[in-house]
Amino acid sequence: MMVVVTATFVSLTSVALASDIKIGVVNTEKILRESLPAIQAQRKIEQEFMPRDEDIKKMAVQAKTLQDKLEKNSITMKDTERRGLERDLANLSREYQRAQRQMREDLSVRQNEEYSVILERTNKAISKIAETEKYDLILQLQDSVYRSHRIDITDQVIKALDND
Repeated sequence: MMVVVTATFVSLTSVALASDIKIGVVNTEKILRESLPAIQAQRKIEQEFMPRDEDIKKMAVQAKTLQDKLEKNSITMKDTERRGLERDLANLSREYQRAQRQMREDLSVRQNEEYSVILERTNKAISKIAETEKYDLILQLQDSVYRSHRIDITDQVIKALDND
C-alpha cells in the first residue's frame, strides 16, 4: 500500500512539474526565407551578383552563336577555320564553366556570411523572447513530424526581427 501511495505521489509531482515547463520551437529555415532581414539580404546579394550573372549569360549566347555557326558552315569551311572555331568554342566553354563554378562558390560564401549575421540576430531575438515570456526551453526544429502551433514561436521571432 505504501508503495502505491509513493508511486502516485511521485507521478503527480512529475505531472505538476511538467506542466510548469514552457517549451517553444523555432523553424530557422522559415526565418531565413521569410524575415525582412533575410529578404533584404537576398536582394542585396542578387544585386551584387547581377553583373557577373549577365556576363555568364553573354558567354552562353556567344557559345551558342559559335555552335550554330559551326553546325551551319562546317561543311563549307576550310579545315583550319573549322578547327579554329572549335578551339574558340572549347575555350569559351571552359571559361563559361569556370565562371559559373566560381560564381556559385562566391554566392555560397556571401549567402553564408549574410545568413550568419541573420542567425546571430535571430538568436538574440529568441533569447529576448525566452526571457520576456519565461520559456524554459526553445528548440530549433527544421523538419519535425509534428509540432503544435501553440509552441511554434517562429512567427513571433520573424516579427521581432522585422521590427528590429
